[in-house]
Amino acid sequence: MDSQPIRLLPRRLAVGAAALSLLAASLFSHVASAEVNTTGLAVTDSEVTVGILHSATGTMAISETGSIQAERLAIEQINASGGVLGRQIKVIQEDGASDWPTFAEKARKLLVGDKVATVFGCWTSASRKAVLPVFEKENGLLYYPTFYEGLEQSKNVIYTGQEATQQILAGLDWVAKEKGAKTFYLLGSDYIWPRTSMKIARKHIENVLGGKVVGEEYYPLGNTQFGSLINKIKLRKPDVVFAAVVGGSNVAFYKQMKAAGVTADKQTLLTLSVTEDELLGIGGENMAGFYASMKYFQSLDNPNNAAFVEAFKAKYGKDAVIGDVTQAAYLGPWLWKAAVEKAGSFDIDKVVAASPGIELDTAPEGYVKVHDNHHLWSKTRIGEVQKDGQFKVVFESDLIEPNPFPEGYQ
Repeated sequence: MDSQPIRLLPRRLAVGAAALSLLAASLFSHVASAEVNTTGLAVTDSEVTVGILHSATGTMAISETGSIQAERLAIEQINASGGVLGRQIKVIQEDGASDWPTFAEKARKLLVGDKVATVFGCWTSASRKAVLPVFEKENGLLYYPTFYEGLEQSKNVIYTGQEATQQILAGLDWVAKEKGAKTFYLLGSDYIWPRTSMKIARKHIENVLGGKVVGEEYYPLGNTQFGSLINKIKLRKPDVVFAAVVGGSNVAFYKQMKAAGVTADKQTLLTLSVTEDELLGIGGENMAGFYASMKYFQSLDNPNNAAFVEAFKAKYGKDAVIGDVTQAAYLGPWLWKAAVEKAGSFDIDKVVAASPGIELDTAPEGYVKVHDNHHLWSKTRIGEVQKDGQFKVVFESDLIEPNPFPEGYQ
C-alpha cells in the first residue's frame, strides 16, 4: 500500500514536466510561425498548406497524372524527412479538368480561399497563361513543370521544365547533324505552346540550318482523325516530322501512323511532347524508332534516378512509368523547400528572392540550378523509342543556360 504513492508521484511529475515542455514548445513554435509567415498564408505551428493544380480528368489527364503522382511523392518524402522549417506539408488538390477557365477559377480558390503557401501545377501553356494573371494579382507562387515555348518570365513562376532554346533548338541541331535533315513537316495541337514552338522551329530551320518547311498543321485538343495529315506526310516525304501533338490525340496519331505504314524505317520523326507517360497509352510498338527531345528519360543511368524510380514504383506500382514532366514536377517541392529554408520564411517575396542560385545535385536528371530568370540550367537529351515503352538515350548535351527570350526568335 505504501509503495503506490511512491510509484505514482514520479509519474505525476513526469506528466507535469511533459506538459510544461509542450507548452514551451508551443510558445516557441508560435513565435517561430510569426517570424516565418507575416503575410497571412496557411501556415500553423505544425503545418504548411500547399496546392496541387493539374488535370485529373479530360484529354490532358494522360499527361498530367504523372505530375500529380510525382509532386505527392516528393511531398511525402519531404514530410518523412522532417518537413519544411519543421512543418509538415498539407496538400489541397484541385482538378483543372483540361479546361483553361477552370484552371483560373481553381487557382483563385487556392490562393484567395485556401491561402496556400505555393502551388505545384498546370501542364499546357494555355492553362499556365490562364492562371498567370491570378498568381501575379494575388502574389502567389507557381512551380510549373512542363517544357514550354519560353517568351515568358514572371516573378510568380518557377519554371522547372525546359524552355524552347533548351529543347527545340538543341533537338533540331541534333537531327540536322545526325540525319542530314533538310526538309521538315511541322505538326502540333492547336494552342499556344505548339504554335509558338513551331514558329521558333521554323525560324531556326530556315535561318540557321538552311532547311525548308514543307508542311505545317495544327489540330484541336482531343482530335483523333489524322488520316488526311498522314497522306500529306507520305506525299511530301519530309526528312523529319517535327511533332508537338499533346494529350490523348497522341494515341490516335501514332497508331494511325503505324497502320498507314509510316514507321521509323521509312520516316524520321522527332517529338517534343511524347514522354513515357504518353507511351503508356500509345504503346511502344507504335512508335519504336522515333525520337523525342527531352531533358529526362526514365532510363537515365545515375544513382539519383535509380532511387527516384525505385521510390516511384514502390508507391505507384511496378508498372508505373516516369516521363520528363513527371520528373520536373518532382523537382518543384524540393526546390520550394530549399528556397523556403534559405529564406527562413514562407512569405512569397522572400522565397522568390531566395530562389535564384538554388542548386539540386539530387535531381533524378542530374544537376539543376535556378537561374535569375526563374528557369533551370539543364541538359537536352535525345531518346529513341523502344518497343517496351522506354527510351534509349542517344544524345546528351552539356548543361544549357536557359534563355526564354532568344534573340531573333520572337
